[in-house]
Amino acid sequence: MTADPTPRIAVVTGGAHGLGEFIVRHLHTEGYAVAIADLDGDAAATLAGNLDGACRSARAYTVDVGERSALERLKADVVRDFGAVHVLVNNAARTRATPLLEITPDELDAVMAVNFTGTFVACQIFGAHFAEQGYGRIVNMASLAGQNGGTATGGHYASSKGAVLSATKVFARELAPHGVTVNAVSPGPQDGSTVRSIVGVDDLEAFSRNIPVGRLGDPAFIARMVALLAAPEAASVTGACWDANGGLHLR
Repeated sequence: MTADPTPRIAVVTGGAHGLGEFIVRHLHTEGYAVAIADLDGDAAATLAGNLDGACRSARAYTVDVGERSALERLKADVVRDFGAVHVLVNNAARTRATPLLEITPDELDAVMAVNFTGTFVACQIFGAHFAEQGYGRIVNMASLAGQNGGTATGGHYASSKGAVLSATKVFARELAPHGVTVNAVSPGPQDGSTVRSIVGVDDLEAFSRNIPVGRLGDPAFIARMVALLAAPEAASVTGACWDANGGLHLR
C-alpha cells in the first residue's frame, strides 16, 4: 500500500466537545476531511453537519475509546467512508478531580481506560495501518498534570497523562522507520469548560494570577499546534512534547 499524495484525512477522538471541537474545526478549516469520533454521537453528528451538511468532508462516529473493538471498527469505517486515513488525534479524555485518597478502584479503571488505554490501543491500531501505508501522523493530547503531578486535577488523571507521554515516545521510536510520526501536545489550564468546572467561575481571576503569564491558555492556539504536528512537513518531529502551560512547568 502506498501513501496518498494528499494526506488530508484526520480522525479526532473526543472531537465533539471542548478542545476536541477546536481541533476538529481548525483541521477542517485547513482542508482536512475530519472523522469526529465521540461517545456523544449526537453532538458529533451536529458538529459534522455544521461543518459540511453533505457529510463529504466531515462525518460523525459514535465511539467508546475504552473498547478495543470500537477503535478497530472506527479505523475500518473511516477508511471505508473516506478511502484513507492519515492523521490520528488522541484527544478523548475522562477528567476527574477526586481527592487522591478517595479514588476508588472503579474510578481509577474508568479514567485509565479512556485516557491511557484508549490512547495506547488507538496508537496500535492506527499506527499499524499508517506503517503499512508508509505515512501517518499521530498526535496525543497529554497535559501539564502529567508533568507536574497535577494540582487541580485528580491523581488518576495526572497519572494517565504521564503514561500518555511515555507511550508517545515508545510509539515514536517504533514507527519512525515507517514514515509515521508520534508526538504529544501538553496544555496547561485552558480557557474552557473543563477548567471553569474544576476551578469555578468566581475563582478564575485568582487562579489565573498564579500562572506566570497571568492568563489561561487559548484552545484555538492548541488546535493550531496540533495541526502543525499533523502536517506532512512535520516529518522530522517525532517523540516530542510541545508544552503550552503559561510558564507553570519549565524544562
